[in-house]
Amino acid sequence: MIETAPDHPFQHISRNVNKIVEQMQKGYYNFRPNDCWAPNVNLYETDDNYLVCADLSGVEKEKIDVELSGNRLTIRGARGVPSSTDAEAAGASAERGKLRVHVMEIDHGAFFREVELPEHVQRERITAHYLNGMLWIEIPKK
Repeated sequence: MIETAPDHPFQHISRNVNKIVEQMQKGYYNFRPNDCWAPNVNLYETDDNYLVCADLSGVEKEKIDVELSGNRLTIRGARGVPSSTDAEAAGASAERGKLRVHVMEIDHGAFFREVELPEHVQRERITAHYLNGMLWIEIPKK
């Protein structure tokens, strides 16, 4: 059973406003606060490729969907809430019984991120690799 720590009056409003401001500062232009969260991305360029790196730690590879439509690369999927059983699997000892949540900052649930790409890419040669919680998408230039 999960139990949350008692909140002070209006604390949840402040937390929600801070979350909205944070996501807007990340440049998330498809902002949908009640629907999903946006993973952080890094964009790189080499002489031959564009590289997109998305931080998806804790997301199962099978729950990630990557799609290219026009010049927009879309990354979507879902991440579950980390639990005490995850901590035990990682080697931490946890007592059975009630779990009281004091802070919950790790985004969970559905995620969505869209990245606009230049027009001159080799669409048929795009590859993706998932390593250590990071999704790397390599987009060759024409």
